[in-house]
Amino acid sequence: MQARIRVRTTARTAGCTVSADGSYAARLARAAGSPDAWYPERWTLGSAEPYAVPLPGNQPEEPSTEVLPMADGRVLVHRVAGERHVFTLLYPTGPGTGEVPLGAVECGELSLLPPAPGGTRAYAVAPGSRSSDIWLVAGGAFGPEHLAAVPGRCSGGVWLGGTDRMLALDRELDGRTKTVAVDLERGGEVSPLLQIAEDSDDRLLLADADSGLLLIRSDAPGDSRLGWGVLGGTRPVRFPESLRLPDLTVTPFAIQPGQVLTPEACGVALRIDGPGPADPAGSRSWLGVWRPAARQVQQLAAPAGWLTGSGWWTRDGELCLPYATGAAPCGVA
Repeated sequence: MQARIRVRTTARTAGCTVSADGSYAARLARAAGSPDAWYPERWTLGSAEPYAVPLPGNQPEEPSTEVLPMADGRVLVHRVAGERHVFTLLYPTGPGTGEVPLGAVECGELSLLPPAPGGTRAYAVAPGSRSSDIWLVAGGAFGPEHLAAVPGRCSGGVWLGGTDRMLALDRELDGRTKTVAVDLERGGEVSPLLQIAEDSDDRLLLADADSGLLLIRSDAPGDSRLGWGVLGGTRPVRFPESLRLPDLTVTPFAIQPGQVLTPEACGVALRIDGPGPADPAGSRSWLGVWRPAARQVQQLAAPAGWLTGSGWWTRDGELCLPYATGAAPCGVA
């Protein structure tokens, strides 16, 4: 079964962060004629023809500003000022941009977690040398709320089970990295999730709630490899040779939903980087499509202007890729 790719003259997002229900997306866009001036942009995806709405503030954003779409169409913005991490909700108000200040967190590092199922709340993780703090930064009653402190230095972030209760984090502790599951309804109770070998570094990259399919990167086979498993399954993680592409870097970025109890049938979209024909913008990234039941990766040219590493599957097996060009600044292929 091959991926069907279609082209429409409207688009998704740059940096392309998509809400959990697929209705909205958000990105930082460059202002026309000012390559160093950035502003948040919301993309509406649930209409017959997706469209983009700029949400500029009183001053340009820093390139490091994070944006995340909420289910109600507002966009969460995470700005950094020294060690203050400031959170604001943006929404269109006719010709201008409305803002709802949410408060700030004072710490060193902090980054937004992927959009949570439900889309009404947003979370962030602040890694430290000894422990990592998980914050509810939007959707709470009184601004940012500290939810849990997880021993070890945590990175990544994948939601499990289709709700915003169970969060998988890659935890570095005692010189090894293992993925753990954090129960946010039980005060951050931690349980092991990935422990392929005692001396391996195991990281969870993607998880699909319908099929239970997990995409994993681990050095348990002897070097860093991509593998797959099933949440709650009894079979060991498999590391197929088809995902070993010499001299290339392969990164999964989307799993096809809706394949209940059939993880082997799920389409997995891959970003492939390495030597190869460059597109007009000079990128050396292209697309791969793989399924656990397949024995090879289908390599495909990405559309011109692809927002590299961004995309999503429909339940019918259609892979959608956002792109932006001079002729079509907002497009989905």
